[in-house]
Amino acid sequence: MHQASHAEFLVAFAIAAIIGGAVWIHADRNGSKHPTAWAISVVLFLAIALPVYLIHFRRSRRRSG
Repeated sequence: MHQASHAEFLVAFAIAAIIGGAVWIHADRNGSKHPTAWAISVVLFLAIALPVYLIHFRRSRRRSG
């Protein structure tokens, strides 16, 4: 198994942080009750939390509109 170098970890974390920031901005603009929680979840668990957020957003948008 390949051990990630410090540079690879930093790049992966930076990408996750940028995506988390985008989720925070999107959630905040669309009136989510917990945009910070969504952003932190995406940064820590990108592969799971991002699809969950997108599904949650689509469902809540359909209910309200």
